[in-house]
Amino acid sequence: MAGNRTFTMIKPDAVKAGHIGAILAKINEGGFRIVAMKLTKLSAEKAGEFYAVHKERPFYGELVEFMSSGPIVAAILEKDNAVEDFRTLIGATNPAEAAPGTIRALYATSIGENAVHGADSDENAAIEGNFHFAGTEMF
Repeated sequence: MAGNRTFTMIKPDAVKAGHIGAILAKINEGGFRIVAMKLTKLSAEKAGEFYAVHKERPFYGELVEFMSSGPIVAAILEKDNAVEDFRTLIGATNPAEAAPGTIRALYATSIGENAVHGADSDENAAIEGNFHFAGTEMF
């Protein structure tokens, strides 16, 4: 089903602020079907592994620390054109630049604490989804 699935995480800032339900409602309203979901907490090691692509970037350490600072909600979403449509739904990384009504415009507080992660390609969506879920956890 390439092109029909994407991966997201509701990040620690949004979980702590109590926005899980509201974000999931926006996802449902956007026409996405949740095919896998769990509330979990990444260890610093697992967060570092997940974001290894950014290891040489100056924000890597801060990102790993933030993503392992509290619980997250990991989910695999299904819809035609899933990756692109979800990126539109979440809005720009910087919430000040995110379109009105997008998840980041509504629930993010900064570039670093931007409420949600969204896969940036079909390939990464599959890799990221498989990082968090076994095949028996996807429906």
